[in-house]
Amino acid sequence: MRGRRTCVARHARSTLESSLLWPRGYALSEQEVGDALAQAAVANIVSGMLVGLGAGRTAARGTKALSERVRDDNLDVRCVAASNATEALARDLGLNLVDFAMVEEIDVLIDGADEVDRQMRIMKGSRGAMTRERMLAWASRRRIFMVDQNKVSPKIGTFCSLPIALMAFGLSSTRRAIRELGLNGVLRRDLDGKLFITDNGNLVLDVKLAGVEDLQTLAAELNDLPGVIDHGLFLTEADLILIDHRGQLEVLERR
Repeated sequence: MRGRRTCVARHARSTLESSLLWPRGYALSEQEVGDALAQAAVANIVSGMLVGLGAGRTAARGTKALSERVRDDNLDVRCVAASNATEALARDLGLNLVDFAMVEEIDVLIDGADEVDRQMRIMKGSRGAMTRERMLAWASRRRIFMVDQNKVSPKIGTFCSLPIALMAFGLSSTRRAIRELGLNGVLRRDLDGKLFITDNGNLVLDVKLAGVEDLQTLAAELNDLPGVIDHGLFLTEADLILIDHRGQLEVLERR
């Protein structure tokens, strides 16, 4: 399975770097930084590709950048989306969407992340779409994730809570099992105070990872719990992480 490859992460310079060079002293807005990063992520997409589009604000910028390339370079690409929101955006932008149920393999995935570390481990799930995002990542030949420098930490879980997607059925027993793993969390709620429901109809428990050293073991333990649908630990899914340092591009690449 693609997600279980054992690789060594290293720093690399990319030919995409020039697309993020700005005049010295130029003050970048957050939108300019995000747009330039998205343009770098889609720079090598060519006609005939099937492109996976992730979820969240960064993935939305990637979706917009892809639509601009399709328009400007007359590309013939098809897309699958990880969330209902991304799907709606892609449709509004005129991208050619296909049903993921009919797709065996994706050429490249363009997505964002909530937190990354220099071992190329990723935390995802702030939008609750980690199950679909993992499915797209698993089916993709190449996985590209975009972040700004503020999302790089010594170890994932330093900045962000770990989201865990749960079935409502058997919720109390599943939460007990999670507590027995040493994790305490709260069920996510929307702005109206109602329980947050994912696109797949699941609940999300956000837990702190303070004191957790072995993320690989934790991921395996969570995967073994019947009531856990998925979680935000993406430990081996990234092939390329593009990090924007206020206009300068750093590339982490898995070899």
